[in-house]
Amino acid sequence: MMSVQMEEKLNFKLLELLEGKQLSISGLSRELKAIGIDEHRLVLTGYLRALRDLEILEETEVPPSKIYALPEKGKESSSEKGKESSSEKGKESRSPELSDPEEIYFILRSQLLKIDLDFRIPVGVYVVSKLFERPCFRRELKLLGITQKHLDQYLEKPAIVCEAQDAHLKKARADITKIEIPHDDPAYEIRANNEEVVRLANEVFAGLIKRRIDLDGLVAKSKQTTLLP
Repeated sequence: MMSVQMEEKLNFKLLELLEGKQLSISGLSRELKAIGIDEHRLVLTGYLRALRDLEILEETEVPPSKIYALPEKGKESSSEKGKESSSEKGKESRSPELSDPEEIYFILRSQLLKIDLDFRIPVGVYVVSKLFERPCFRRELKLLGITQKHLDQYLEKPAIVCEAQDAHLKKARADITKIEIPHDDPAYEIRANNEEVVRLANEVFAGLIKRRIDLDGLVAKSKQTTLLP
């Protein structure tokens, strides 16, 4: 059985390899072997299908192969663009609304999966709290891919995250209208600032921006491994 550490490493590398690319199982297998990860094809196939079922990856049939890719950003159709009337021209442009209220969590989840398992919960809580200016509910952590078992194990020991007081949650629950939050759902917040959590959260925010905004023509084609001061 694959260890948690190996599973996390494989997960991270798959997402990294598929950034901006589409690859078959054979192609992914070759790419993984080139960086020292030699998994049996059946193991890799099962793992890719699991990521597909979680909607983290898209699978396309190109006989005789299956092609995997990261989900594309939503694009406005040409018919929708054509609906803009002359009276609307010149108005300040607005960001497109998410077609599915849960889409923002899906985008965040794909970014969190690149983070080490031990930091995934505090970074998830930090990002949701900063983004929505309130504590992060258990329901939201589930949408981010955090299992109840993982959360329970994390909270068993002193941690950066703590459960929010009920007195602070009534208004927060009332303000959430786009997803359903159970009336007894607990919420979590950051106990104290942590430099590593903030650093990783900034990477998630950067990934969120890249997924929502077309940066073609601005992003370097060859990735720089170190940043100059």
